[in-house]
Amino acid sequence: MSNLHNPDLPIRMLIVDDEPVICQGLRMTIDWSAIGIEVIGEAYDGEHALEIIGDQPVELLISDIRMEGMDGLQLAGQLKQSHPHTRIIILSGYEDFEYARTSVRLGVYDYLLKPVEIDALVEVVKRAAAEIRSERTASAREEDLLWFTAAVRGVPSKAPLPDRSRWQGADFRILTSQLSSFAEVYAELSADDYGALLETWATTIREGLQTLGLRSMSVFDNLNLLYTFVIDEHGRGDDWWESELAALMSGWSGERPMYCALSPAYSRLEETTAACQAATQLLAYHVLDHRAVLLPADAERMRRQPTPEYAEQEWLQGVTAALYAKDAAEVRVQVTALFAQLQAQGLLLHEAAKVYEELMVLLRQRLRQSGLGEMEGSRQTPIDLHLYNTYESVSLLAANEVEQLLEHVDRGAREKSNWIAEKAVRYMREHSHTDLKASEAAAWLKITPSYFSYIFKKHTGKSFTEYMNELRINHAMELLATTHDKVFEIADQVGYREYKYFVSVFKTVAGMTPKEYRALKVKG
Repeated sequence: MSNLHNPDLPIRMLIVDDEPVICQGLRMTIDWSAIGIEVIGEAYDGEHALEIIGDQPVELLISDIRMEGMDGLQLAGQLKQSHPHTRIIILSGYEDFEYARTSVRLGVYDYLLKPVEIDALVEVVKRAAAEIRSERTASAREEDLLWFTAAVRGVPSKAPLPDRSRWQGADFRILTSQLSSFAEVYAELSADDYGALLETWATTIREGLQTLGLRSMSVFDNLNLLYTFVIDEHGRGDDWWESELAALMSGWSGERPMYCALSPAYSRLEETTAACQAATQLLAYHVLDHRAVLLPADAERMRRQPTPEYAEQEWLQGVTAALYAKDAAEVRVQVTALFAQLQAQGLLLHEAAKVYEELMVLLRQRLRQSGLGEMEGSRQTPIDLHLYNTYESVSLLAANEVEQLLEHVDRGAREKSNWIAEKAVRYMREHSHTDLKASEAAAWLKITPSYFSYIFKKHTGKSFTEYMNELRINHAMELLATTHDKVFEIADQVGYREYKYFVSVFKTVAGMTPKEYRALKVKG
């Protein structure tokens, strides 16, 4: 057993940023030792980080995304090849979907936007540390488990293949298991309660299989996904497995049901990764009929290629209208109806999620085209469909995300209306000497007259006519006091073509006629 796999030792972490002051800030602001983290050093670019990692093992890495030389994503790509078990947390000041998508493709553990909240960073590190410690314990327990963990993740293993001679003539199976409605029920558990849940879960599977005379080993590769390698020395058929696994699933005492999927039998250990993938893919079919046990034959029976059918433009128009109307209830109705429609068509969750993500790209694009800026705080990574593993939970998550756009739309609408009103005022000042009408100002701004009147009154507290009259009369007062032009000439200069109307408006605004005002100024 090496020190690296001792679960009681601190987790070794490296901080990478091309600004030393930020490295120091991250190192000194948080009491890393209190959560079992040892900061083994700082690197100021990706190449420097690789040098450090080459000299001493690193289990966790926090890196800026943009740096001189090798940046954070390039570093992640290198580590994916050379140190695939190193958790990488990317810090980015750029809300760019391509960055996030590349990070996911490179296997980055988490992607946090700057400015990063200390509590959020600590929670991500704690979560990563919990998984690292779990892996240490597993690796220390037996070399076979290290091999199986690598097989589950589809990465090369430092551990050799288990000795096949120990199980001469046996078949192997991969059993994947998951808890239903995980996000609604279990996502808010404390670290201690979650650890207890995992222990109970793994124990239930291990002891249940042991009762059936089956040896096994298990590893979690997600908060809600347990892989179990099962050794079947008697070559049992699927009917037997279905009966026994159904009893095992029904014996689960958790708050929500457990369900599982079984891979086809195989005899070569090199096929374990493919079997893990097959069992994971089969697990996704649970949303179609909520069966507790899914067998290889179920994949054949349920295999289909449905083409999603939904009114894209109608949905976008409905959601956009609800956002601008500040109607949160209608936003939820639109999102819920979309997922209900996709579920009725028999789409798997990842297929429905893809439709939703594509619609969200179009929705954000539509909002930007209407004058709104980039949205802050939006999710940068794909929905984890192991955590959000029901249509209800994905629909709820999506509804919450779309509803969050309400604040952005409201803020953007306020900013846009202020900009429109200010631009209108400047235009009116420049054209106050003409017979400018509200409809003409609205046309120049490329908005409807009713919308212009609403925005203008909200911004200035006055109607278009009231504001224009004040502009013109104030100008007329200046001319009456500083020139010898005749009153009817001044009326024309400030935009009034009818002398009597000018006098009437002047008296309303100034409380006296133009001649009385001039006489007062002359006397003064």
